Amino acid sequence: MPYQGGPPSRRQVVGAAGAATVALATSSIPAAAQAVHPRTVKPTVVLVHGAWADAASWQEVTRRLQRRGYTVHAAPNPLRGLAEDAEALNNFLAQRVTGPVVLVGHSYGGAVVTNAVTPAADVRALVYVDAFVPEQGETVLGLQGEGADPGALFDQVVHERHGEQTVDLYIKPALFGEVFAGDLAPATADLLAASQRPIALSALLEASGPPAWKNLPSWYVLGTRDHILPPDRQRSMARRARSRIIEVAGSHLVMLSRPDAVVDVIVSAARGTV
Repeated sequence: MPYQGGPPSRRQVVGAAGAATVALATSSIPAAAQAVHPRTVKPTVVLVHGAWADAASWQEVTRRLQRRGYTVHAAPNPLRGLAEDAEALNNFLAQRVTGPVVLVGHSYGGAVVTNAVTPAADVRALVYVDAFVPEQGETVLGLQGEGADPGALFDQVVHERHGEQTVDLYIKPALFGEVFAGDLAPATADLLAASQRPIALSALLEASGPPAWKNLPSWYVLGTRDHILPPDRQRSMARRARSRIIEVAGSHLVMLSRPDAVVDVIVSAARGTV
């Protein structure tokens, strides 16, 4: 039937043209660009401190990562036992973190992250910082190897509860700067020594479980001036785990003395997961 209406109004013409323009523009945008692609989401970085420290030891790293747009959690580490500490970290991940995660462990915290990864946690990568990287059945004290007399290095505090005895170890304040924080200002080392959190001796003697590094990519920041964990032992553990090793001229607290270098490695690990 032939068209019998009058000519279209200006409003109809403009409306039709606008609709056509929107349709054309929308059809030309790839579907991937119209939705947020999962690969654009930055993983959450979870930092795990080691013995004789607390979450504040990550403050310089945390500040820099946040400036780069990362969500960061400095998780508490009870320092009571390897299995107990790993369970505490798993609970933290399950209840406070969603989405992909990069786990970062310093010193004894490296053993904790090695034991903490479960199928329920979306952990994509591990970063070790002057850290212990145990194989199943190994202990932190065993990986430490022969060294200074523990009696000369540590003060001990004994607790008895319900018939059980716990021995807590503290680094002697007079030795803290030399062995733990050699490249920090003396005043800073003294402050850290005063606020150090002890670790239970039993935690250093507890056998490690199946290691997460066998199934995940890992990076290793190695402080070449570390007087707590000898650099040669660090290299050996990192190579066994097939970690990407980055050596930095720093003490055992390299995340405080060289935070930019540590952050660069964490960011590299994070980018490797997306």
